[in-house]
Amino acid sequence: MNDHKPIDPEASAVLTIDLAALVANWRELRQRAAPAQCAAVIKADGYGCGLEPVAVALADAGCETFFVAHLAEGRRTRVAAPRATIYVLNGLLPGTASAYVGCNLHPVLGSLAEFAEWTSFVAATGWHGGAALQVDTGMSRLGLSFEEAAWLADQPQSERGELVLLMSHLACAEVPEHPLNARQMAAFRELRNLFPGIPGSLANSSGIFLDPEAHHDLVRPGVALYGANPTPFHVNPMRTVVNLSARIIQVRTVEEGETVGYGAGWTAKRTTRLAVVSIGYGDGLLRATSGRDDKPGAEAVVAGRRCPVAGAVSMDLLALDVSDLPEDKPRRGDFVTLLGQEIGVDELASHAGTIGYEILTSLGRRYRRIYTTGG
Repeated sequence: MNDHKPIDPEASAVLTIDLAALVANWRELRQRAAPAQCAAVIKADGYGCGLEPVAVALADAGCETFFVAHLAEGRRTRVAAPRATIYVLNGLLPGTASAYVGCNLHPVLGSLAEFAEWTSFVAATGWHGGAALQVDTGMSRLGLSFEEAAWLADQPQSERGELVLLMSHLACAEVPEHPLNARQMAAFRELRNLFPGIPGSLANSSGIFLDPEAHHDLVRPGVALYGANPTPFHVNPMRTVVNLSARIIQVRTVEEGETVGYGAGWTAKRTTRLAVVSIGYGDGLLRATSGRDDKPGAEAVVAGRRCPVAGAVSMDLLALDVSDLPEDKPRRGDFVTLLGQEIGVDELASHAGTIGYEILTSLGRRYRRIYTTGG
């Protein structure tokens, strides 16, 4: 939708999240990865879309496994999806093992120190909830080295603890021809041979679109669920999930040569009509989307037409150049669309010099949030 009727007189910005589209995206990814199971990554408050609504919608659709980053997110997910399998990606912080038991969560162990603490806890308590083991195959972030994993595989089964998932993380899956993809897939194949009988998980959103060899037993889509493009060099196969609209609070005219916004970085090249919109970086609209004389800014859809950002995005406001619209449009109180069917998260990210992940996870809390399920 390009224009948005006010939800209430005080709504300055509206974030609409289409849960039906979210579920459709998960089902599309599940079908593409079959026969592998399809989990969902819902960390960072469900990529800015709200952890609880996202978890409930996906669980109701049949998603049985979720990945989060922190214990607190795991607890919230457990309430939203009581029967789900939940993995905590950021590992085992010292002294927190009992918290996993309390909520029936699975830590993703990423170092021998974490592994030792977890197995000591399991030996002392008899807990059989199981843990995932992460091995670094090329990300150089979290995970045991290949040599550490090989050493662990040589230990007696009784000393390895109860491992329920073996996983690694692709670093360059969005670039299919990147040579690191093949190296990581080959390394993970070797790892699977070291730990026979333990399910494996390697593919993220973009990894699902690589060779099926990347799928293994469980895929872990994240950003694609929320409408970002997992295949950046092709048409986006995902449905739009997020629509962000904000209200115009003033329409004004500036003369040729006048500057707009902090830093005076944008200069009117003609008599210009500006729509001043009630949204800014305090709402998660990154300042890097600003329009300057030497760099075009982001755009918004106003009365069915794209209009560029003029000047710096400030904390609570931005200006749009609406000079090319009919004189009677827009009007004070109208809504403009900054994210939606016409302007996706990847396009907005490109104007900010960043990625769709950052746009989604920066979505602010001042918005009036609406969840739709009608498709």
